[in-house]
Amino acid sequence: MEQELERLEGTVEDIIYLNEDNGYTVFEVSGGGVVTVVCGVVGELHAGESVVCRGSYENHATYGRQFHAQECETDMPKDLEAVYAFLASRSLPYIGARTADKIIDKFGAAALEVIANDPAQLTLIPGISADKADRIQQEFKRMFGMRELIAYLAQFEISPRRAMEVFRTFGPGAMQAIQQNPYLLCGEPLQLDFRHADSIAQYYQMAGDCAQRLEAALLRTLRHNAGNGHTCLPRAQLLETASNFIHQPPEKLAAALDSCIQTGKLAVRMFDGTPYIYLPDLLAAEQDIADRLAMLTRRGKQTARNLDKNIQILELAQGFAYAPLQKEAIRKAMTENCLVLTGGPGTGKTTTVNAILQLLENEAERVALCAPTGRAAKRLSELTGRKASTIHRLLEVDYTGGVVSFIHNDKNLLKCDVVILDEMSMVDVKLFQALIAALRYSCRIIMVGDADQLPSVGPGNILGETIRSGLVPTVCLNEIFRQAAQSLIVENAHHIISGEPLKKGGKTDDFFFLEADGDAAQKLVCDLVTTRLPRSYQFDPVKDIQVLCPTKLGPTGTQALNAELQAMLNPPKKGKPELQSAARVFRVGDKVMQVRNNYEITWQRIGGEQGVGAYNGDIGIVESIDVRSRSMVVRMDDRRLVYPAENLNELEIAYAITVHKSQGSEFPAVILPAAQVPPRLCYRNLFYTGVTRGRKLCIVVGRRDVVNRMMSNIRQNLRYSGLAALLAEALPPENLSAI
Repeated sequence: MEQELERLEGTVEDIIYLNEDNGYTVFEVSGGGVVTVVCGVVGELHAGESVVCRGSYENHATYGRQFHAQECETDMPKDLEAVYAFLASRSLPYIGARTADKIIDKFGAAALEVIANDPAQLTLIPGISADKADRIQQEFKRMFGMRELIAYLAQFEISPRRAMEVFRTFGPGAMQAIQQNPYLLCGEPLQLDFRHADSIAQYYQMAGDCAQRLEAALLRTLRHNAGNGHTCLPRAQLLETASNFIHQPPEKLAAALDSCIQTGKLAVRMFDGTPYIYLPDLLAAEQDIADRLAMLTRRGKQTARNLDKNIQILELAQGFAYAPLQKEAIRKAMTENCLVLTGGPGTGKTTTVNAILQLLENEAERVALCAPTGRAAKRLSELTGRKASTIHRLLEVDYTGGVVSFIHNDKNLLKCDVVILDEMSMVDVKLFQALIAALRYSCRIIMVGDADQLPSVGPGNILGETIRSGLVPTVCLNEIFRQAAQSLIVENAHHIISGEPLKKGGKTDDFFFLEADGDAAQKLVCDLVTTRLPRSYQFDPVKDIQVLCPTKLGPTGTQALNAELQAMLNPPKKGKPELQSAARVFRVGDKVMQVRNNYEITWQRIGGEQGVGAYNGDIGIVESIDVRSRSMVVRMDDRRLVYPAENLNELEIAYAITVHKSQGSEFPAVILPAAQVPPRLCYRNLFYTGVTRGRKLCIVVGRRDVVNRMMSNIRQNLRYSGLAALLAEALPPENLSAI
């Protein structure tokens, strides 16, 4: 049963803190002779306004009682004292305390009505010209227009935070635009829930088959599937899915689809006689990628003098010979303009990349090493002994306009001759499009990755599609080297791909399979993390051990395991600060993960360097908590990030994380629960990705039949993408004779 919200009514006395971007505000409310500190996402407030807040009180031993508002209704100041407080608060341009005195003397409590409806009268006040009076009215209307919109959208269960986004998108005419077409709300860039738009449309008695609704359903279906990794959908599947979504006949949606294609809102391409429907930006991304890879593949090969001799010198210096496929990869990297290097664990990708790097540096080539995530970039740097960065950092994110763009782009190219991009399976089409746009046309590209891992979280499957096309120079390393062959993690990883049974593991192995189910599996996982592995291997339970779950739900999902592990590893303690944010409790010492990209959050590197940005999948430890400001400092590797209250919803407890969130990372010890996995998550490359995240140890806890189902199901690997077909169009057969 939901807890009933408490009510707080009064006048805004003072604004302590305001984040203008998302409306998170800390303010004082005076009512009933008491001043209360209130905080929450309530939008823009000003001293003197009357407010009615609904939420709940929290008591802090140090700072006393605070009210956390979930809802906030405001009204224009009404009595003389409140009107003066508002005008004197400098909320309006050209009006300070002195001018406020003059306005009150002239118009009394009706001053705000004058500003709203008859601003010309303000010119009676010395110092206020007609132009100034007009600007004062504009700001007043903007201010209370936002208030009006927040109240209007609240009746449709749209939060103040989202209402402010709507106002920023459409401006003062937002309400009129929504009334004419409520489905603007679920389009770009807002992407509000479709049900909100539907409820507004029903309020205005718009028909269920109106053109706006049909079009919005098609766009929403494609966007939703882009979130699941698909860059396009077959026309028939799009119509069927959208039809089921809004319960309208496919033939009506077909007419709307043809209209969207005609107006350019959607695009269509024919692959093997089947029409595929794209969002235009995703088609542009795949087309750009296909064109660049084709251009590089067609271009004449590089000359590499004394290449075989230089490879021999490397072998002598290192005391071992490269395998035939490794030599082939090294030769192609030095002569081709584009190369895909792929292979599973233990097949020598890192050794090959290091050889390529050495030879490129010997030729004085400028090489940029990068990876999709911070952890993957750090690992690449450790393995190569060279500087590596994330793609975002290489391109330098520019978020000044509230939209992600990059400082390095087609007008400001990167100064490098070769880009080596690791963990290519994780790179989505939009990010790769941005990278290639910032490369000189002469810049060579080497894409390194494991095609059997999970594909990118974002849309596309660049590595898989490029390999599948057979049109881009590719070397697939498949020999497991002797040292790696001693690892049961490596051996079982290859068994997973080939569909062979897993080896269970023994005392001296780095892989174990322990059978357990339900609550027993949960208890075993917790015991391994908190007691058995720290005792037997001296692993730190927080820093060294990572639980990777296929699912969030159930006794062995991330939600239940995080609750249990937090209670065991970092329980509440007198004097230990903690914060509650929604359903989460954060304490000093907790392991946390950033769950969405934030291009504005500030950090300071140990040693002094400052910067901004935290990215989906970054993991850290809560170092300190300021209870009064509801902010935290989180240490992520060598950076300290400051999380204000409004950004706490971007963090999750991370003793257990999903396998999807672990991509590009390695951990000393991994525990993978496979006891109760929903059918939609029972697939091979999810299991393979989880197992191969373990560097020194991997323990699978679960049921044999669940593991077998995951290993045998390859269907989830498939994604709708046109990249292979677009490559085939860009690289006709006559251009392939030299490959």
